[in-house]
Amino acid sequence: MSRKNTSTWGRQFCPAHPTVPLVEDYRAGDTICPECGLVVGNRVIDVGSEWRTFSDDQGADPSRVGAAENPLLSGDLTTSISFTGDNYEMTRWQHRVSNTGSDRALGQAFSEIRLMANRLNASQAITDRANTLFKKMTDTRALRGRSTEANCAACLYIACSQEGAARTFREICAVCTVSKKQIGKSFKLILRALNTSVDIIKTGDFMSRFCSNLELDHRAQLVATTVARQAVDLDVVTGRVPVTVAAAAIYLTCLAMDIEKTPKEIGDVAGVAEVTIRQTLKSMLPSRDKLFPPDFVPKVNLESLTNAR
Repeated sequence: MSRKNTSTWGRQFCPAHPTVPLVEDYRAGDTICPECGLVVGNRVIDVGSEWRTFSDDQGADPSRVGAAENPLLSGDLTTSISFTGDNYEMTRWQHRVSNTGSDRALGQAFSEIRLMANRLNASQAITDRANTLFKKMTDTRALRGRSTEANCAACLYIACSQEGAARTFREICAVCTVSKKQIGKSFKLILRALNTSVDIIKTGDFMSRFCSNLELDHRAQLVATTVARQAVDLDVVTGRVPVTVAAAAIYLTCLAMDIEKTPKEIGDVAGVAEVTIRQTLKSMLPSRDKLFPPDFVPKVNLESLTNAR
């Protein structure tokens, strides 16, 4: 059986049977034509495990492949000593020598960001962006002397906004132990140091999540989104933050569609006080005929909403 390397633009094929899919023999490291047996290519890399584990009796998987390297850390690839048996002291000193102080601080910050992101059910893309922001801020030394947890929370807040999954400061504060004031200071410093910005938070950024947590259907979500947008466009909720407008729009939609949701239920999900929702609703009611979509047919008389409790 002869061997011949034949490829076009990175694609290998048999010159006698160019349309036949080739077979890879990982044991021999060859790429073979199944029709004529021609070895088209060699040195195929086996991406599988070094060996197989057939039961739990052998303990952990004996594969010698470690975790992926973190590109945000400056350390090179090194040998790690396991914590098994009598290796504890040797492992402790190996970690102390191989990990620099900056890498240890970054590792702790990344763990903090990952913990907060998990509590928020944030995606991996948000976590990665927050880690990158924190690494950039560490390089600029603009946040030296400030709380690491507040810096991590501010990076996570910015990452959520930039990834299109905005969170409120109240939600960020709920997953950490620092105050909103501390997070706000770090937030302003990050924007100034990196010369970046975040999109203005709108009511639509919260509507899908709030309606889902309240178990409202898609139709109710669309109506509430339109109500909130119209309320902002008509300038009937001046001075109200987007999350408050979103909560009031959901409450108004529930009243119009005769859905049993109380201001307290909506407030618990949105993080808005019940009295704030009622006050915002009161300012929206005079323009109620202009807030709903043109094809919307309310299940209750809109005039009766003025007496809503």
